[in-house]
Amino acid sequence: MGDNLPAYEGCEVIDGTGKIVTPGIIDRHVHITGGGGEGSFKTQAPRVELSNLVEGGVTTVVGVLGTDGISRSVENLLAKAKALKEEGISVYVCCGAYGYPSPTLTGDVSKDIMFVDEIIGLKLAVSDHRAPNINVDELIRVASDVRTAGMLSGKPGIVCLHMGDDKKGLEPIFTALEETSIPIKTFQPTHCARNPKLLADAFKFAKMGGTFDVTCSQSDSKFVEVAGALKAAKEDGVPMDKVTFSSDGFGSFSNYDEAGRLVSIGVAEVNTMYRQVVYQVKHEGMDLAEALTYATSNVAKVLELYPKKGCVAEGSDADILLLDADLTMNAVIANGTVMMKDGVIIKKGTYEH
Repeated sequence: MGDNLPAYEGCEVIDGTGKIVTPGIIDRHVHITGGGGEGSFKTQAPRVELSNLVEGGVTTVVGVLGTDGISRSVENLLAKAKALKEEGISVYVCCGAYGYPSPTLTGDVSKDIMFVDEIIGLKLAVSDHRAPNINVDELIRVASDVRTAGMLSGKPGIVCLHMGDDKKGLEPIFTALEETSIPIKTFQPTHCARNPKLLADAFKFAKMGGTFDVTCSQSDSKFVEVAGALKAAKEDGVPMDKVTFSSDGFGSFSNYDEAGRLVSIGVAEVNTMYRQVVYQVKHEGMDLAEALTYATSNVAKVLELYPKKGCVAEGSDADILLLDADLTMNAVIANGTVMMKDGVIIKKGTYEH
């Protein structure tokens, strides 16, 4: 630390000379209680730990359930969210899972959103072979409930839509929007770069004023795919403030054959948003300020947390990353608490070694 740095009573002073200061990453789609399970019980993914998030520079997270809304419950999800909050980061959750009627805490989606501080919306799967295949009328009804509950509780009131590979893509959402006056911001589709048809639908959706999410997976080939999706979006005239990243962390990435049989499965990491940002800068020549928007300010605005989150400014939460000149993660500060310093995680979860 430099000898000339000022000292402040009761404060730790970190030398940021030569470092890049950025907002903390906001991951809007993490299976904090573990996802997976499509290959039977042994394939259930483990729960996320605090250090997993810190390693990826994640200072705010939205926890969700996945395919398994049976052995994994909203009660589990909320308990884990509260634990992570106690350990120092900001956490929100969506009730619901893939299935419908949606699993809830109170027995009612609207009451969950209205009365549980952490619950900001609903998770639902559409256009997927594992989805409940709800009809458009059911989609409209649940979106209306979520929208109203969000208004009444001062929350974003979003329907986080897991999008599968089905050829319908976003067509059910387009129909719901055409037939009602539900604001487009209520529908929040994710995994939108998984096939060309769905990506084209997402571009159309964004041009209508909606926001779509792209999943950052851990392999180099997936980083290339996400970069390609961003390039295609720009070429198609998509407003890029309507695009966000998420990790799908601790969910499963699975592959199926033509008969629907599971052929491979794995667990997604939580550090992939940070790694995608670095990839965009180092391999695609993107300006760091732009690359960060997909993981910070764009996400904060969708979740109606901006400028509390998603920026470094007076009055914002003290969620800050320090990066070395080569973009290596040097320090992570969440809610004013130093979680990583000099590249070493110094704040771990309660039962982590």
